[in-house]
Amino acid sequence: MLNIPCPWCGPRDETEFHYGAEAHVAYPDTATVTDEEWAHFVFYRANPKGWLAERWVHSAGCRRWFNVWRNTVTHAFGPAYKMGDTKPKKPE
Repeated sequence: MLNIPCPWCGPRDETEFHYGAEAHVAYPDTATVTDEEWAHFVFYRANPKGWLAERWVHSAGCRRWFNVWRNTVTHAFGPAYKMGDTKPKKPE
């Protein structure tokens, strides 16, 4: 089992959370976006090998959304931070 660090509740079991996608992806302006730009927004993500900032929701706890660094290779979790807070430095 993985322990995911909720910024409000502290580390909790992974079964209490749901993944929300890559963090810090800007939502396009729906009034001016083309079909190609919309498809790129919906389907294309960075998907790096290593650390990635992600959005998660503590659905079985405080029900709040937050961002957290996660290593896509080892599944290790780094610093978690609240929405709107400054993004911490990527773990090494």
